[in-house]
Amino acid sequence: MNADETTHPRDRSYEDSVVELFQQDPEVAIELLNSILADGEPGELLIALRQMAKAFGGVTAIAEKANLNPTQLYRTLSEEGNPSLSSLTAILKVMALRLAVEKDMVDAA
Repeated sequence: MNADETTHPRDRSYEDSVVELFQQDPEVAIELLNSILADGEPGELLIALRQMAKAFGGVTAIAEKANLNPTQLYRTLSEEGNPSLSSLTAILKVMALRLAVEKDMVDAA
């Protein structure tokens, strides 16, 4: 490979780097989702889900495996998206993940 063919980190987008990280280590994606669900904003969750969809084969592939309409899934994962519980469950299932409920460690006082 010559110098013209190498890819420098600065030539890649942040999102591409995150997608590659999720592909290499899915546990990072799981930790990120759990962190967002604990402390984050809904928009952050949608960004992470979009990145994970790319890492797991792309939105179209996820939609097909989850029996969802690809166009609707793109909208659902957009910045203005508002995924239903059934859509979110289906998307996560394709990624071999699931939602879980656990006790919040913060006192409800």
